[in-house]
Amino acid sequence: MLSPPSPSQLPLRTIPGSYGWPLVGPLSDRLDYFWFQGPDKFFRTRAEKYKSTVFRTNIPPTFPFFGNVNPNIVAVLDVKSFSHLFDMDLVDKRDVLIGDFRPSLEFYGGLRVGVYLDTTEPKHAKLKNFAMETLKRSSKVWLQELRSNLNTFWGTVESEISKNGAASYVFPLQRCIFSFLCASLAGVDVSVSPDIAENGWKTLNTWLALQVIPTTKLGILPQPLEEILLHTWAYPSQIIAGNYKKLYDFIDENAGDCIRCGQEDFGLTREEAIHNLLFVMGFNAYGGFSVFLPSLIGRITDDSGLQERVRSEVRRVCGSGSDLDYKTVNEMELVKSVVYETLRFSPPVPLQFARARKDFQISSHDSVFEVKKGELLCGYQPMVMRDGNVFDEPDEFKPDRYIGQTGSELLDYLYWSNGPQTGTPSAANKQCAAKDMVTLTASLIVADLFLRYDSITGDSGSIKSVVRAT
Repeated sequence: MLSPPSPSQLPLRTIPGSYGWPLVGPLSDRLDYFWFQGPDKFFRTRAEKYKSTVFRTNIPPTFPFFGNVNPNIVAVLDVKSFSHLFDMDLVDKRDVLIGDFRPSLEFYGGLRVGVYLDTTEPKHAKLKNFAMETLKRSSKVWLQELRSNLNTFWGTVESEISKNGAASYVFPLQRCIFSFLCASLAGVDVSVSPDIAENGWKTLNTWLALQVIPTTKLGILPQPLEEILLHTWAYPSQIIAGNYKKLYDFIDENAGDCIRCGQEDFGLTREEAIHNLLFVMGFNAYGGFSVFLPSLIGRITDDSGLQERVRSEVRRVCGSGSDLDYKTVNEMELVKSVVYETLRFSPPVPLQFARARKDFQISSHDSVFEVKKGELLCGYQPMVMRDGNVFDEPDEFKPDRYIGQTGSELLDYLYWSNGPQTGTPSAANKQCAAKDMVTLTASLIVADLFLRYDSITGDSGSIKSVVRAT
């Protein structure tokens, strides 16, 4: 457990590291990040070299076609220094979702959607409150729509296993997530538009990819092709503009209650309400679940011993009547702990950014550093969440880690949602509005799985067999 000395007891140290020569330094770091090392090794080797979890380096995107992007960052790679990224008195979150790089606003109809606003900007509170109200309204149908769409998803998986001996489930899962989110958040059944039902989730995949590819190591092409073809320039929104307009029109025509809420209760224009709803649905919720849920399913399907324990808990809590609701799932300590540990081990958003609002001192576990106003701080969550000063055996996946009093206290240090798991989203911070719904939904999906099946085998991309519950 973290019991750090106060900053006054720690030595003041100059931030180690260097940005290198202009153009040359950023390009060298870019090649390491994408090609020669990869993100994990990139951050770990520099932390070892400087003997510090706080240091200066560069992060992509960089030269040659990102002349308006400053790649210089101060890396913060332990839980203590990382926590400064969420102190809104110290940092500014304006336009730093993906670091100093921001995709074209034309991806969102030319608007700066809420995620790009700092808490000091007047419109932030309106948009954050609109998002939280949308989630509150959706809670009435959330469970029903989730389980209904899971019925379809698992039916598809079983059919594929029967025909092919295994089911590649990521795309069916994405289709399930898309339909579920449209119904629960926007109040729209995708069946009203066969085109959107068939292609809406595919549009979101392309829309998301075009925005994040310049900053993301993919490993889908051999080097140097990936480096040259995928990481060298920003992608224009025109590639997806036509299909995005179809999604916009679908929401515009069918999500009247949600749009009116944005207009009448929060003073948004119709365009602001629709584009922000699409961002919450498409980038935050759909994008996050698309990354996180395969990690969670893969973790469970790969461990038969864990399956037995989870199945036993689910059926004990739900009883013979298979009653699954918000109350019963919150009684499943092991299920929730597995969800939390998967978020620690495989955070869906690997990088968090914030810009220093003023000069201040940032503390790691062993030193204090001077940060200057305007400097960009960057935390790499997969490394932060393996901080040995906080988490026992940090490189081990421990399903029971968050059970009991000690486990509950660890949630103060579980950062995956732009804040700690114990934090409360509000208009005064940038924590994910749906933080609690994400963990609740993931827990419901796990519980639903073991009410359907006695066992399941597979990994994070495919399911090979399922045995129906007896």
